[in-house]
Amino acid sequence: MTVPPAAEEPLDWRFKSVPVSWWGRTPAEIVAERPALRPSDLTGPLCVLRAEALTHNLDTVAAWCRRHGVELAPHGKTHMAPALAARQLAAGACAITVATVAQGAVYRAFAVPALVLAGELIDPAGLAWVGAELDVHPELTFTCWADSVRGVELMTAGLAGTRRSVDVCVEVGIPGGRSGCRTRAEIDAVARAVADSPRLRLAGVAGYEAAVGQTLTPQAHGVVADHLALLRETAIRLAPRVQTASMMVSAGGSTYFDVVADALTGWPDGLPVRTVLRSGCSLTHDHGLYARTSPLTRDGGDALRPALEVHAPVVSHPERDMAVVGMGRRDVGFDQGLPVPLDLPGSTVTTLYDQHATLRLGGGDAVEIGQWLRFGISHPCTTFDRWQLIPMLDAQDRVVDLIRTYF
Repeated sequence: MTVPPAAEEPLDWRFKSVPVSWWGRTPAEIVAERPALRPSDLTGPLCVLRAEALTHNLDTVAAWCRRHGVELAPHGKTHMAPALAARQLAAGACAITVATVAQGAVYRAFAVPALVLAGELIDPAGLAWVGAELDVHPELTFTCWADSVRGVELMTAGLAGTRRSVDVCVEVGIPGGRSGCRTRAEIDAVARAVADSPRLRLAGVAGYEAAVGQTLTPQAHGVVADHLALLRETAIRLAPRVQTASMMVSAGGSTYFDVVADALTGWPDGLPVRTVLRSGCSLTHDHGLYARTSPLTRDGGDALRPALEVHAPVVSHPERDMAVVGMGRRDVGFDQGLPVPLDLPGSTVTTLYDQHATLRLGGGDAVEIGQWLRFGISHPCTTFDRWQLIPMLDAQDRVVDLIRTYF
């Protein structure tokens, strides 16, 4: 990957919550000084990454994948940060997964060499861009999904002027879930259409086991098990038609990747299969959704560590057991749970407004106006997308990197 040009772009008022003392200076200059991040330098809430936790998670997940005989193409939509993607690739990731062509264009601007688009690519402009990238960059690998014959027809037409074929996995869906073929007849029809296309190559099968939720109930486990069984059966059935050197079988969000690894390895002898997980949130983990559901922490384990926090000041203390914090929906995700006060174990966030949060104090917790507090988050994706620049801190709160995001 190329060195992010953002490292040489001077910072100013356009970067949310960047200390005024940093304006006019480049991220490279600031990081070289490793300044301590002090509340007195800050003008509002700030999102930070914990360097030690992130490195620990990166190494832990890479080692886990090696032990279980699977590859990782982490979902880049989680952070949309090329600098973090570069670290994932250096740790052994085989590709970066994206959800849209626009996300793919961001990572290609930084020369990411392998992309997986986890969906069906049907718009002419997107197909033209992919075709041009493949023709101009022979080192680039690109794979996407298909779940309809009509989609295959649109892909074929949109790639008519390209020289290289696009690798396609047949997507298998879950009833009541998102995209993906629902029946074996549909799966076989799409596979035939891909294999017969002059512009596509049948590369394997794909699915998403958490398409109907990320709970850990017996019912949810049953849905996941049924989906993975169908994926395995489909892979074995379609293997003779695959037109690539090895077959990709891909699934695995950040909740059930252990079940995926169990179900989609141990293939019959002579069947060249690459099992590719797409877990994205395991890089930073969290204090909410994935603390409860990740295979590495759901039963009280600590193999992953939360690496993403939002820091904010107490701006009002209007009632004895209630305070107002300068952090709101514009600053922190709330789709999978409210922020978690890390410095106040007996307190809870009860309401998020656009720029403020109400904090119910309990368990003897006390705060003062002007005091800065740390908050854990739930579901990293919807906190990352609120920040253009995120300081990465060491254990002494010194800035060791500045991570640029591109949403």
